[in-house]
Amino acid sequence: MAYCWPAGTVFKRIELDVEERSCPVCRRYMHVCDHRYHHLWTLQGPTQVVNRLVRCPDASCESRGRTYSPEAELSISMPRWCIGWDVFCWLGHRRFARHWSVPQLRLELKDTHQIRVSDDAMEHYIGLYQTMLAGRQQDPDRLAEACRDIEALVLTIDGLQPEKGHETLYVVRELQSKRVWFAEPLLSSAEQEVHRLIVLARQWAERLGKPVRAWMSDKQGAFVTAIAAEFAGIPHRYCHNHFRRDLAKPVLEMDSGAKVKMRRKVRGLRAIERQVLDERRTTAAPEPSAQPERPKTADTPRADPPEAAAPPLVVMSEPCASSDLGLRRTAQALDAPGLAGAREAQVEDEVGEIVLGYCAAVRGILNDSQGGPLHPPGLRMREALQDVRDSLDRSLQGKKGGLQSRC
Repeated sequence: MAYCWPAGTVFKRIELDVEERSCPVCRRYMHVCDHRYHHLWTLQGPTQVVNRLVRCPDASCESRGRTYSPEAELSISMPRWCIGWDVFCWLGHRRFARHWSVPQLRLELKDTHQIRVSDDAMEHYIGLYQTMLAGRQQDPDRLAEACRDIEALVLTIDGLQPEKGHETLYVVRELQSKRVWFAEPLLSSAEQEVHRLIVLARQWAERLGKPVRAWMSDKQGAFVTAIAAEFAGIPHRYCHNHFRRDLAKPVLEMDSGAKVKMRRKVRGLRAIERQVLDERRTTAAPEPSAQPERPKTADTPRADPPEAAAPPLVVMSEPCASSDLGLRRTAQALDAPGLAGAREAQVEDEVGEIVLGYCAAVRGILNDSQGGPLHPPGLRMREALQDVRDSLDRSLQGKKGGLQSRC
């Protein structure tokens, strides 16, 4: 489908001519008979490539009716493409080297270079890039150049399954040159399917003229049978990662059982956290401090001003000079309960923070399941829980008066 250019697009014009204007048959000078216009996107903006087509003027020439176009056209873009080689390489590099998504590529082209290409067209060009890259990887000359300094080949085969239910991609590589020879998706891992790939690898090795020193793969029955049939006498080694994983299966099973037992012992974290949070809410709730007022009615008898203003008789047992000190002591006595309550609330808040911190640490330890055969998660869980227990013991001993000294 042709690309629909926006109205008013300004194109950069490039005119191309045929380099050799002599007819390849009669050697006469060929004349321009037509023009072919190619509109495409480049990193410099919209571009119009004008190709001058030539034809031999001699009616009796054998090349009569044959049209010749400029060879330089293919150095800018392929026929009927709407992007140039520079945009094509830009897409492929960011898609496979930087792992950009198609929407991300489209937005970057639009924002940075003002190039508007749909997602479908972009996926089409990415597929073409993959095809060209695979053809370049399988070029015999380039493959021979990459394996020129290698005396013997070490081959490996492995299956990659991107998602469950999808086809498994089987990849054959040469380890010393670190080069992928070929890859092919297979619907099943049957021996007939895998055997065909091993035969293809043997043909590649024969074409290079290099002996095969060893094979490496996992211990899959189809791999073992096919390699033994096509490469008789060649050592077949198993991948050390698969070997360690199979070797550590009993250890990992025991480790998983130990984790379950430790999780059963360490329980009640949520109840402790809920208790601390409830205490915080209770402490933070404001207490009612308003005092009830006496009702004022019109029938309330009023006393005479002298009698109402008369203070009660108080016997002072200390000199008048110490009256200020007595007032200060009284004020301090009245403020003491408030200060004590504030200190207790602060201490309780700090204790709650410590308890919540311990609970968060223990929960993180119980949920940590990372690790492999060399670093079992259950063993690391036990060590971490022991550290928490030692910390709690130190806190308790410090509150009791310090650690006991050993004679």
